[in-house]
Amino acid sequence: MKVKYFPDTDTALVEFTENSIKETKEISENIYIDIDVSGNIVSMTIEHAKENARLTEFSYTEVSQQTA
Repeated sequence: MKVKYFPDTDTALVEFTENSIKETKEISENIYIDIDVSGNIVSMTIEHAKENARLTEFSYTEVSQQTA
């Protein structure tokens, strides 16, 4: 997964895979997802990211699966 932020347009791009994009779907006025031929999400674009996603800080935490 890659996260890119473009400050000149205040746009965030979250890339989940490198699959080819078949279709882009508008989720809301400022959020779009790209899907591949199998219907899997390839990436998500968030316009006006600082306002819509409160993108002032980014952190990543991988949560390990706990055994029962």
